Amino acid sequence: MAGIQRKERALILGATAVLPARLRVASRHAALSRWHLRIASRADVLFVRHPKTGGTWLRALITRLYARKYGLPSDRVVRYDELSSARAGLPSFLTSSGYLSWERPLVDRITSDATLRGKKLLFMPRHPIDVATSWYNQFTKRTSAMKREMLLAEMQSPIDRETIDRMTFVRHEEIGLPHVIRYHNLWWKLAQQHPSALVLSYEDLRGDTAGALRRLAEFLEEDFDDDTIADAVAFGSVDHMRGLERDGYFKNKSLSLRDGSDPDTLKVRRARVGGYLEDFTQEQARELEAMLAERLDPALGYKPS
Repeated sequence: MAGIQRKERALILGATAVLPARLRVASRHAALSRWHLRIASRADVLFVRHPKTGGTWLRALITRLYARKYGLPSDRVVRYDELSSARAGLPSFLTSSGYLSWERPLVDRITSDATLRGKKLLFMPRHPIDVATSWYNQFTKRTSAMKREMLLAEMQSPIDRETIDRMTFVRHEEIGLPHVIRYHNLWWKLAQQHPSALVLSYEDLRGDTAGALRRLAEFLEEDFDDDTIADAVAFGSVDHMRGLERDGYFKNKSLSLRDGSDPDTLKVRRARVGGYLEDFTQEQARELEAMLAERLDPALGYKPS
């Protein structure tokens, strides 16, 4: 049954909506954690990415590849069981941060659970300063009230999304650049230890989308011909994706247009490598780059832009 995992999630949220805030958060955390691990145990591929690393873009590309080859629709971007429900034999995914709120148990289980170690692990990093500055836009203008409530409940120093400015957010230890760096260090290490893992960065995709998709196809043990890959590259171009978002093409709520008059609310925003240089003064950028140099595992390869 297509979309059953999305419906299970909706039932959890609906059943807990009337509870007082503290009990609501605790109940949702427990129920969603169990639900999340259940999906992980059934999935063929664990796709781990932090918000704003380009994960939605990569999911759109994956969807288009399979849609073109197998005659499936491409307006529902794969997140869980969309492909396997549409056609037997296609892979089922778990798309997760593997770190935030109810998704955190994936970190605790990935090295010890034999079932999870048998999955394919796809990890998507991106320059952490680019992530942190885009995460500011996402958190303050696009993240759902439910998810914000869950994230804020975990923080020792919660923020006010209505008043916080970009630099204060990015400096914030629990949700800004320090958090994004810890995230990348952790999942980079876990990916190196996993029996079947592919690290495919946002920069890989931007620099050579077709080449990155061929690496992904080999990892997924799928054969996509050159025409199919070229079609996916064209479909996933920034201008085309932005146009599809404005036209309401996608059925995913996460890709719906929020405020057409505010470009910062777009899911497909600038889509640039090193775009953070446009958001900060030179002094601020140097401060953030110094933090990156001090804290980020150099094996990830990210340097000042």
